[in-house]
Order: sequence, then C-alpha cells, then structure tokens
Amino acid sequence: MATACIPQVTFEFHDKLNPVVARFDQAQASTDGGVVLLKALDDRLGVTDQLAACLIDSRDPDKIRHSMRDLLRQRIFGLACGYEDANDAARLADDPLHKLAVGRDPVIGAALASQPTLSRFEHAMSPRALYRASRTLAATVISHHRARLQGRAQRITIDLDPTDDPTHGQQELTFFNGHYDAWCYLPLVATLTFNRPLA
Repeated sequence: MATACIPQVTFEFHDKLNPVVARFDQAQASTDGGVVLLKALDDRLGVTDQLAACLIDSRDPDKIRHSMRDLLRQRIFGLACGYEDANDAARLADDPLHKLAVGRDPVIGAALASQPTLSRFEHAMSPRALYRASRTLAATVISHHRARLQGRAQRITIDLDPTDDPTHGQQELTFFNGHYDAWCYLPLVATLTFNRPLA
C-alpha cells in the first residue's frame, strides 16, 4: 500500500506577502536539522579541534580519507542526534547536514566515513589517548566556564555519581554489582556546580 505524501506545505502568518513554504521533494533532504546547531556550538567552543589535536594519528598518511577531527565530529554529532552506534554510518554517509557539520559541501562533498572506519577509529584509542582526551575535555569545559563567569566562581564542584542500568541475558561487559544486587552496567554521571560569591 502506497503512503500518501504531501509534496509542499505553505504556512501563512501575519505577513501574507511572504509565506513560508516547506517542500519535501528534494533529493538532498535531512531529518537531523539540529546537527547544524551542534556544529555552531562546536565551532564556538572548539571542542573537537582540541580533542583531535591531542590524539596521535598513526595511520598511513597516503591512505587517509577522513581526518581525526572529521571522524570525531561525525561520531560525536551522530551520538548527539541519537545514533548510538556506528551502524547508521551507511545511512548518514551522504546526509547533507551531517556532511555540512563535518565541514564538507552538503551536496557534492565526499561521503562521510563508513561503519568499519568509525569502528576502527573507536577501537584504536589506547588508554593513554583516552586519558589525554578526558584531560583536554575537562580543561576545555573549565576554561569555558572560567571565561563565562569572569573569575567570579569561588569553587567548582565536580560531582561523580554512578547509576545502575540493569542488564538481562548475556550482554557484553555487564558485571554483578553487590550494592545494587543485580547484573548491570554502571555508567558514571558527572555534574558541575559553580558556587559564586554573594554580591
């Protein structure tokens, strides 16, 4: 059974001379409009640039098609858009807004990295690389808030709390936790609090 699709919708507001028209027949369409906001925020904060700078790229330079920054952006923005694993890489490889977020032309730019490339990238991270990345991320967050608060914070509190995520069956990397009396994942949640002096 065919699905009835509406090719065009017109929204008329107070200004009847300039209606907003939405068309759904374009070949280069995306469902992830929010990724553009993520890119704008990342451009302002420079998080992926700083993370990429702290990683050591041991790949053969003649065979590199995707830079470390591009791989980081593709993976981080994909996670933020709800794509929790790299299996969606094939579907997003030619998505115009994801290509734009990585810094490529949305229509004629090269396709994004494939699932095997993203998986190799994720699994190539050594414990030292992860430590360097975590230090860089912490320094970026602290410097951003230092600039935002203009030195008015007397104390920065980093609160680390685990939360249980019970598992069932033979899930990978699940362990028994005596405190929760269950087999579970135990992700660590970090929150920042900035206590400002009274004015």
